[in-house]
Amino acid sequence: VKAARASGEAKNSNNMKVPTTFNEMFMFNGAVMGFGQSTWMNIILDQFDDIVMNVANSYRLQEECDVCSLVMAKYRGTINLGEFKAVMLASLRSLVPKDWDGEHEIAWGWLWENVERMLKNLMGKPQVQEKALERLIMSLTEDAVNYLRREVYKRFFALAPAGQDYFKQSTTRLYWIADKIVEMTIEMYREPRKMVEDISA
Repeated sequence: VKAARASGEAKNSNNMKVPTTFNEMFMFNGAVMGFGQSTWMNIILDQFDDIVMNVANSYRLQEECDVCSLVMAKYRGTINLGEFKAVMLASLRSLVPKDWDGEHEIAWGWLWENVERMLKNLMGKPQVQEKALERLIMSLTEDAVNYLRREVYKRFFALAPAGQDYFKQSTTRLYWIADKIVEMTIEMYREPRKMVEDISA
């Protein structure tokens, strides 16, 4: 998919642009197949390269689907994940017609079935989880906040004792870091793509 997404467009003799990347072919096929108004597909398409690149790492694949589901939760409208599979397969067949065979069909179908299962398991949950998390954070007393701050480090150091060598700041600084973690947790629901970029930077 990475190679298929390389930038550039070929032009045929009629000066018509011919899709040469996966994204271009996907958009073209989506329009031809009548899914031009299914703008939710762009959410998955934006994440698709990371999904494909992490297919061999089930934990990372789940993370990619988690982020995708958080972004999809902001979409207002109907989402039919089966439509994405149809356009995806049509696009891949168009990009590599000579090499495409039954094994490719099975492999890409298997990938999408796993992704679709993960996404369906998460549908509707981010909205509920975000509200519950907001209620929890707003209900915390000062004593509860201080307890939470202490517990974050207590558990972290129990799981990763070497972490104590890196956290030698004052208690005030450690509490500030813990507060940022809580803030980032709620922001992950509000602006998932931005938070992924900020955390990955």
